[in-house]
Amino acid sequence: MMLWDLWKKGFDAWEEATARYLEAVLKSSAVLIPSGALLSAVMKAKAERDRMITHFWNAMGLPSRQDQERALHLLNQLHSRINDLEQKLNERSP
Repeated sequence: MMLWDLWKKGFDAWEEATARYLEAVLKSSAVLIPSGALLSAVMKAKAERDRMITHFWNAMGLPSRQDQERALHLLNQLHSRINDLEQKLNERSP
């Protein structure tokens, strides 16, 4: 049991020192500025990719993901209205 306690204390000390060091490094502008620029570039590339995929599906005559989501939303609204009407009919019938 003593060996485990010794190992645990050493691990805890290492973890604390590493956490302090990484926190200082990750807060520095030398890391944050390039990381932010990289994230911006990746997001722009993703937006362009999404736009190209939408154009591809439209050229094939198929609905895009957004078109499908819009249709599903409208379908859910219709389903909800039908359920409401059925409920009202059931309340009125003896």
